[in-house]
Amino acid sequence: MNGFDALYSKAKERIKLLSSLPCTKDEPIEQMLEKRGIDRRDFMKWAASVTAMLALPSQFTPLFAEAAKLADRLPLIWLHMAECTGCSESLIRSDAPTIDSLIFDYISLEYHETLMAAAGWQAETNLERAMKTHAGRYILLVEGGIPTAMNGLYLTLGAQGKTGLKVVQEAAANAAAIFSIGTCASFGGIQAAAPNPTGAKGVDKVVKQPVINVPGCPPSAENIVGTLMHFLLFGELPALDQYSRPKWAYGHRIHDLCERRGHFDAGEFVESFGDEGAKDGWCLYKQGCKGPYTFNNCSTERFNQHTHWPIGAGHGCMGCSEPNFWDSMGPLEKPLESHLVMGLNSTVDKIGTTLLSATVIGIGAHAVATLFMNNKEEKES
Repeated sequence: MNGFDALYSKAKERIKLLSSLPCTKDEPIEQMLEKRGIDRRDFMKWAASVTAMLALPSQFTPLFAEAAKLADRLPLIWLHMAECTGCSESLIRSDAPTIDSLIFDYISLEYHETLMAAAGWQAETNLERAMKTHAGRYILLVEGGIPTAMNGLYLTLGAQGKTGLKVVQEAAANAAAIFSIGTCASFGGIQAAAPNPTGAKGVDKVVKQPVINVPGCPPSAENIVGTLMHFLLFGELPALDQYSRPKWAYGHRIHDLCERRGHFDAGEFVESFGDEGAKDGWCLYKQGCKGPYTFNNCSTERFNQHTHWPIGAGHGCMGCSEPNFWDSMGPLEKPLESHLVMGLNSTVDKIGTTLLSATVIGIGAHAVATLFMNNKEEKES
């Protein structure tokens, strides 16, 4: 049996297991989608897109469709820590309901402070009941950094005044899987920027259990739902990179598949926002684009129902899915001077990519040389 056959068999067994669990919804997902104007063809197209996004053969498409029908068997607990709720907004806000957001609605969401009506003691009781009822089976999603200074007292929550640190650690203890949603939960985010007075950290730094990071400020709805769907279908975490990010979403640089990559290779750069190069869609590297150092699938998945993304709108990538991006990627609208030697990137190892030789090959030696020559001409003039 080869690797894909084994994975297929595992998925079939997982679906069989999920089917044996109690249903928590009053209507099947197809009926719910139909009421929202989404027919079976659209649903299957969505399942096919998830399959392709996760780099799996098309034979897995019916299995993802079947898994989505059983999504209500997956209890979720979503906690909010030190954050802006932008990650939740990324998932639930759109001009029309997407299948991704509707799948999220269909999942058994046991606790989410932004979406639920309960508050105060009632909310805390709901959280405690969910953790007890679904112990060992629920998925914990955490949004926001975890303040750790003064034993976590920079963030206290709820009627009992528990610290965010304590709430996360209690919820993590009996979780089947833990997802850090967004850069704040993954790496501390802007809360962890120097001098970091609250001691904000990523979830994986404060719990003992394995954590999968889904960074971004915010991450796309596809990266959130895709990661959930992978766990739903296979019952295990996907392959991860050195920062515990799923490789299917964070395995390539933004720069590798950027729509402006051809202009980079041709040495065509925006010299100032609003110039002719900007109007013609030239490369934004000179304006501080961090695409060559940033690993994410924004250039292919995009946002707003796959229609646009920051670089497409005319602003360079900020590197928001990388650890310590607020400190290491600044200034935001200038190239990284610490990584420039003769106009090229001598090393980007601090951001976890490659050394000089691979970087030059990856981003185009001709463009690097052109950038250097342009800088030299500017100085001479």
